[in-house]
Amino acid sequence: MKRLHVHVAVKDLDESIRFYATLFGHAPTVHKPDYAKWMLDDPRVNFAISTRGGNVGLDHLGIQAESAAELDEISDRLAAANRTVLKQENTTCCYARSDKAWITDPAGLDWETFHSFGEATTYGEGRVEAEAGPTTASAACCAPAESGQANAGKCGNSARADAAPASACC
Repeated sequence: MKRLHVHVAVKDLDESIRFYATLFGHAPTVHKPDYAKWMLDDPRVNFAISTRGGNVGLDHLGIQAESAAELDEISDRLAAANRTVLKQENTTCCYARSDKAWITDPAGLDWETFHSFGEATTYGEGRVEAEAGPTTASAACCAPAESGQANAGKCGNSARADAAPASACC
C-alpha cells in the first residue's frame, strides 16, 4: 500500500518537532540533527521536516511505494503524463537508500516517488547537476537547483540525467 509523502523545510527543527509531535500525538520515527520524520498510519503519510530546504515551507510532495514493483507502476504512470521524469537508482537521501522517480507538475510543484530499501548514516551524497529539471529552487536533498535544473544525483551519483527532469527527496 502506498503512502503520501510531504516534506516541509523548517527554520527551527526543535520547535517544529515539538509542534508536529503534539499534532500527531507522538515523537518522530526518525530524528537527526537536521531532519525528522513521522511514519503515520492515520492518516497514512510519511511526513518529513528538515532545515535543508532553501525556503521555509512546502519543499515537495511524493508517493512512497512499498516495493520496487509499486515504484515501477507509479513511474509508468508518470511517463504517460508527457512530462520529463528523472529516475535515480540506489541513491542516498534523507538518511535512507532509495530508488526514485521525480516529476514536476503543471503548476511547478515537484513530486518524488520512491521505494526505500535501507538506512544511511548521511543525509545525502554529493551534488551532480542534470540537464533539464524542475523549476523551483531548494537546497534540500535532491531538490531542484536555483538554475531550474534537477539535482540528479545530489542524493546519489547513479541518477540518470537522460531519463528526464524532476527533484527533491526523502
